[in-house]
Amino acid sequence: MTTITQHLRITGRVQGVGYRWHMAQQARALGLTGWVRNRHDGSVEAQASGPVHAVQALVRWAHHGPEQARVDAVVVSTPDAPDPGQGFEQRETA
Repeated sequence: MTTITQHLRITGRVQGVGYRWHMAQQARALGLTGWVRNRHDGSVEAQASGPVHAVQALVRWAHHGPEQARVDAVVVSTPDAPDPGQGFEQRETA
């Protein structure tokens, strides 16, 4: 099974609407490792590692997020130095 790591930067109305919590729940349900955090600029940043199909499913979810969110853009890239961590965690704002 091929695994990948993707970095996501999500912009729009994505803070104060439970985006991080919902993303962590979705990632855990998909069996992914990684993290999600708010950014001081109002965006949300995440990194997810796992099977290709599961990471792609999280990226698709990120384009709409939870019901209260309004996602304007999701920029996906491959990180130079993956930091998957243990499980999938919500991190402090950066």
